Amino acid sequence: MRPVGFDDLGLKRALSDRLLPFLVAAMAFLAALALAGALATAMLAQHWQQGAEAELTIQVPTPNDPAASGHGTRLSAVMAILHAEPGVVTARSMSSDDLAALLKPWLGDAGTTLALPLPAVIAVTLDPGRALAADLPARLTAVAPDTAAESADVWAGRLSALARSLQACAAVMLLLVVGVAIAVVTVATRAGLSARRDAIEIVHGLGATDAYIAGRFARRAMRLAAAGGVGGALAALPVLLWLAYLAAPFAQGSASLSDQTPLIALPLPLWIALPALPLAAAAIGYVTAEGTVRRWLRRLP
Repeated sequence: MRPVGFDDLGLKRALSDRLLPFLVAAMAFLAALALAGALATAMLAQHWQQGAEAELTIQVPTPNDPAASGHGTRLSAVMAILHAEPGVVTARSMSSDDLAALLKPWLGDAGTTLALPLPAVIAVTLDPGRALAADLPARLTAVAPDTAAESADVWAGRLSALARSLQACAAVMLLLVVGVAIAVVTVATRAGLSARRDAIEIVHGLGATDAYIAGRFARRAMRLAAAGGVGGALAALPVLLWLAYLAAPFAQGSASLSDQTPLIALPLPLWIALPALPLAAAAIGYVTAEGTVRRWLRRLP
């Protein structure tokens, strides 16, 4: 009677538990980074898109001149229209200090001393659930000619296109990782078959079926690949936590590291994807090894 765990094919020597798990762990690590990149770009693009759709900038030239309506200044007339608009949540005229801060990257400190005929800039926050009236620009220019309203729709569209490109790159990287993992398991299995060719031919000649031999190799490869997947996922976890920490200001609209989310606050889909990596690695190892062994056995005389 054969003892439990008897290795009649010598698979422990044919498929080493050193190299294959290490290579699969590297593939799982790269797969985790690719998944995180795809998820992060999607979330950031959605956040920026929502922010862009909820903001509007209005420039009023010569704001202190009388309004065309004859009531108050051009700036006050524009502000009155905005405050009466149902789709506007807030409308705030930016101070000279705010404008100087906006110009500082181009003019430096000289922007605070130059006597420039700057227009008044109004930062408008919109209600996402309501659309602005189609005649709003016409009403603004009626009381203050040459008033310009600028939205961030163009930049939001460009950010969305960039996010889609990055997601496509992440998907290609993930496919490459899967392809390399399949190739690694295939090469390791073929090397094991070559190393144990004599033993396999003897067992096969004594009546062992192709399914039995292929199953033994497949289960061995599955265990090794699963171990590598666990190692790769665990190695990727601290890296992903650190990247989430760095990306938090971009998602929250704040550059202060002290106000970021806790390090453990990874997105839920990523928490689901990390435990799935060992399962995916095990499935790739099993299917690839079994297919490789069956093809090899069919060529035996």
